[in-house]
Amino acid sequence: MIKYLHTMVRVLDLDKSIAFYKLLGLEVKRRIDNSTGRYTLVFLAPPQQHECPLELTFNWDGDDGLPSDSRHFGHLAYEVDDIYEFCAMLEQNGITINRPPRDGRMAFIRSPDNVSIELLQRGNALERSNYWADKPNVGHW
Repeated sequence: MIKYLHTMVRVLDLDKSIAFYKLLGLEVKRRIDNSTGRYTLVFLAPPQQHECPLELTFNWDGDDGLPSDSRHFGHLAYEVDDIYEFCAMLEQNGITINRPPRDGRMAFIRSPDNVSIELLQRGNALERSNYWADKPNVGHW
């Protein structure tokens, strides 16, 4: 038997990363500051979904091994109630929408540490939105 525990991503700026994931709606569930190992672990999860945590790992002495492009990781995926509204909120908060939700179903963004995040519309795709319809992709997603 196997049980899912969490997804871990390394971060360079813990406060900036926590603020980003809170903007997505995740909440800090647990924090471990380990002075012997000189690292901090912060576990975040969507409300009412404690079984699906994201672990942010911050090494106090830096992390020279952090890749400049974390695309090899794949992506995190979250479902949202209204993808147009959610992406508009992110855009208003300075987040680049790398793959806009032109289809009313899917969008991609990147975290401050370049982690690719897929946003999916809950249920059926929304009707076409003139605002998002002609927006091009930006960078890599």
